[in-house]
Amino acid sequence: MTLQSVPEFSHRTVLLDEAVNALAIDGVRRDGVYLDGTFGRGGHSRKILAQLGEHGRLIAFDKDPLAIATAKTITDPRFTIVHDSFATLDDVLAAQGVAHVDGVLMDLGISSPQVDDAARGFSFRFDGPLDMRMDTTRGMSAAEWLATVDARILEKVIRDYGEERFAFPITKAIIARRAVEPISSTRQLAALVAGTVKTREKGKDPATRTFQAIRIFINQELAELEVGLDKAFRHMASHGRLVVISFHSLEDRIVKQFMASKAHVKQPDRRLPIRAVDLPQPECRLIDRIKPSDAEVAANPRSRSAVMRVAERLGPGDMA
Repeated sequence: MTLQSVPEFSHRTVLLDEAVNALAIDGVRRDGVYLDGTFGRGGHSRKILAQLGEHGRLIAFDKDPLAIATAKTITDPRFTIVHDSFATLDDVLAAQGVAHVDGVLMDLGISSPQVDDAARGFSFRFDGPLDMRMDTTRGMSAAEWLATVDARILEKVIRDYGEERFAFPITKAIIARRAVEPISSTRQLAALVAGTVKTREKGKDPATRTFQAIRIFINQELAELEVGLDKAFRHMASHGRLVVISFHSLEDRIVKQFMASKAHVKQPDRRLPIRAVDLPQPECRLIDRIKPSDAEVAANPRSRSAVMRVAERLGPGDMA
């Protein structure tokens, strides 16, 4: 399927104003360097560009070829798009000759166009090929992975990444079915899980957790998040802002713990002869935790699970 033959699906950027405002792009920082870790359809990037000064720069990342195609329609010379994960940002910054950045925005998870396009295989609501890759130009599809994965690994993925208490019977059912026929469509997998999971929270499809788990594994979302957070912070200039929007507890836990580890430093035993100037100092301050307003959730129900956390890198002599 060519890019031209794929329909354009609508996308509402979650916490658009709140996220860009949290970057605090003002004063001399308007001519700084900023990173958008997930371009998506460009809502955050376009608003950042609108606030940048003449000499400001924005480097955006995305793994999705369709997102890249959209990004290439932006002709602003201050803008650079990178077809790769934000986990590669240190190599990208080195190639761009950038040592420090003034702000990083990461809008995690998948976008509405990815969910709504049956051909991408992310959703159990539509029947389509079981793909689930954010980057369709590389890597193994979900169908290919399910055809060969060891049962113990599959159970661990579904349990850990889906927080699924029925991981064992789901795994058993998948292994049994693939011995008879390939599991190649979203409808096949959803029906298989629904036939195995007899109880579920009200209003939640039985396949939700399994689809989430496989998607996270196929795209290595949590591993890339951990790497990306560390690299972003190491390149952050003093008073630079790190803004991260998460959509489920696994992501948010990683972000929360990372920021806390930089803001709260374990102090040595007070009885030790250590000068105050030599005591470990926090590297950042926690700025805010924001959820979408009732009005945003009403207008865009997919925003209801979003949590945005903001931290600021401390400079020399700053107090946490």
